[in-house]
Order: sequence, then structure tokens, then C-alpha cells
Amino acid sequence: MATHKISFTVNGIRETAEVPSNMTLLTLLRERLAITGTKRGCDTGECGACTVLMNAEPVNSCLVLAVEIDGADIVTVEGLAQDGQLDPLQEAIIQHTGVQCGFCTPGILIAARALLDRNSKPSRREIKDALRGNLCRCTGYTRIIDAIQEAAEVGG
Repeated sequence: MATHKISFTVNGIRETAEVPSNMTLLTLLRERLAITGTKRGCDTGECGACTVLMNAEPVNSCLVLAVEIDGADIVTVEGLAQDGQLDPLQEAIIQHTGVQCGFCTPGILIAARALLDRNSKPSRREIKDALRGNLCRCTGYTRIIDAIQEAAEVGG
């Protein structure tokens, strides 16, 4: 199988890798770079557990080939915290107990961060729309949506 040398930034760190043509971004993150906050869920783009930011846009990393990220800026859930301080979204999710099993949480946090980066004061409807690609089987979403609203109110 053909391999490709790619260069990209992940969570602010410049990386290079030689990847096979069929490797996904999810596999690159988890297996090559040991960045495991991004979860492997359905592998079909349906659950959102693998959501990351690619050039500031949320993408399902299970559907993006690693060769496609050449030159890209990738942010995973690990990249949300800065200088040892949790992102306001992370703090709000904790305060609202928006986490139960936690499997969906990284993807939801990334989708919510993308929303707040483009719309600092989203309505409840806009929050629900932003999360439509992220499935959660435990919480029923109410606490998650409340947390995102609170983070928006404090400028998160």
C-alpha cells in the first residue's frame, strides 16, 4: 500500500507522519500519536464520539483520511485546556454533571467549542442543532445543553 508523508498541527504541536492511504485521522490520533481522548464509536460517522476540529470545523475523524490533514490544524479534546486550566465548557459540563459514562463527552465538547467559537451567544435551539451529530445514551442532553448555555454566558 502506498504511504504519504504529511505535516500538520495537533493541539498546537507541529507533527509529521508517514501514513498509509487508507488510515483514518482517528487511527492516526489514537494509535500513532497516543491522543486517546477522541473516542472510536461507530466508525461510520453516526455517533460523533470521534469529533475533532479540523481547521476550526468539527469533523468525524473516523471519516477523514489521515492524508487529508496535510497542512491542517487539528484540535482534540486534550487541546481545549490551556496552561493547565480547563476550558469553560469543560468546567460547565462538570458543574452541571453533564457526564455520566463520559464516552460521548469529548465529541460533544468539541462540537460545542466549534459552536461557541462562531456564535458566542447561541440559543437553546442552536445548541441542539450543533449537537445533532453527537449521540449520548446516558444524560438525555438537558444537563449538557444547560452547561453549554452557562459557558456561553460566562464568555466561554
